Amino acid sequence: MNSHKYRPLLFYVRCFLTTWAFWGSAIFLQKYDKKISLTLLLLGLISPAFVSIMTVFLSKNTSLKSDFKRKFSISRISVSNILIAIATFFAIVVISVLISLAFGQSISQLTFTNDFTFSISGFSALLTILLASVIEEIGWRGYGEDAIAAYCSWFKESIIFGAVWSLWHLPLFWVSGTYHFMLKELGIFYMLNFLISVMPLGFLTTWVYVKNNRSILASVIFHIFVNLMQERIGLSAQTKCIETFVLIIFAIAIVKHNKDIFIKKLDRLDTTVQSKSAAIASSRPKRQ
Repeated sequence: MNSHKYRPLLFYVRCFLTTWAFWGSAIFLQKYDKKISLTLLLLGLISPAFVSIMTVFLSKNTSLKSDFKRKFSISRISVSNILIAIATFFAIVVISVLISLAFGQSISQLTFTNDFTFSISGFSALLTILLASVIEEIGWRGYGEDAIAAYCSWFKESIIFGAVWSLWHLPLFWVSGTYHFMLKELGIFYMLNFLISVMPLGFLTTWVYVKNNRSILASVIFHIFVNLMQERIGLSAQTKCIETFVLIIFAIAIVKHNKDIFIKKLDRLDTTVQSKSAAIASSRPKRQ
């Protein structure tokens, strides 16, 4: 796998061009044909996954292809690590609500809402969340994160990816019916808060991904949980601003307590895994 030359710039340029082209068209057409606009919106969402799959399987590197397939193996998932990650984000939400009480917010924010906060042309919000979680993870964890981490530590990768991931969402603020559009209607401050919050969240997603032996399935599970918590727990817009600060504190704590992960880069991690596999293989008795 180490022989493959990752091209992060080319990958992200392709992702942005395809995604923003579809979403830009969706914004333009949403006043005229909502069905076509919705189709374009979904195509934009799928774009990073499509680019990731095409990049991997059109390459001539068999190790890269095999590695991509292994990321979907259930055996890579550590149940304890997933539960810790879920508990961590749940704690972030609860702490944010408790802090918000000092600013006049209600404890009822911890209750489940009756419905989702957004609806895109009648398309199921729950299905949108599930699709977004699965498709985004295939794109970002399928190739995107590794492409950056091949050239720097996972710490630097988390900073770069968090910024890129944040900017990737920009056109959604102008797509009617989306959660992002709702934030834009509330004011630019809430738009900025969302964009900033994505960056520390990038550290959490990297932590989950690497901690689970670079598992796409683990990342999907965590992404779904985060999205559902943000939608089905009744956090006010003000509390979500507090949540951003709590996220930053937790991201710092996670990096501090997982230095062994964040100081490494992709090739060193893969070498370790390969060395262990080779050692296990060599210790097995040979058939006569």
